[in-house]
Amino acid sequence: MVINTRVFGKVTIEDNKLIHFPGGIVGFPELKDFALIHDPDQGENGGIRWMQSVQEPQFAMPVIDPLRVKPDYNPVVEDDLLAPLGEIDTEELLVLVTITVPSDLTKMTVNLKAPFIINAANRKAAQIIGEGYEVKFPVYEILQNLKKEGE
Repeated sequence: MVINTRVFGKVTIEDNKLIHFPGGIVGFPELKDFALIHDPDQGENGGIRWMQSVQEPQFAMPVIDPLRVKPDYNPVVEDDLLAPLGEIDTEELLVLVTITVPSDLTKMTVNLKAPFIINAANRKAAQIIGEGYEVKFPVYEILQNLKKEGE
């Protein structure tokens, strides 16, 4: 399928790359199908990727692997919350968090409280609201240091 996105213009998304959120995402329960898109300038292993809605092509959220900014990140998730994702092999589990980028970049934060948990084996996902982590965890300096280190 081809969609006209706000961030990347027209992109082709293969059906086998769709990520399905059976329960939608926080604040947007009607948005259930997404694709994970990387910035071609950063490559697939670049830090920031985009969770692009298929139903609403103008809606995309920047996301990042939380371990890049908080190496000890390990949210406790109840098994019943993960049940909609099917059988999970930890090797096939992908965890991402949203990034908020205000006009003052030094105030950039990630939401560690509500990660996206993706079962890469079947491409089913859920956004989980956890305990013990911040909604606005500051990351500007962390990302700048990673950039200097060449990561």
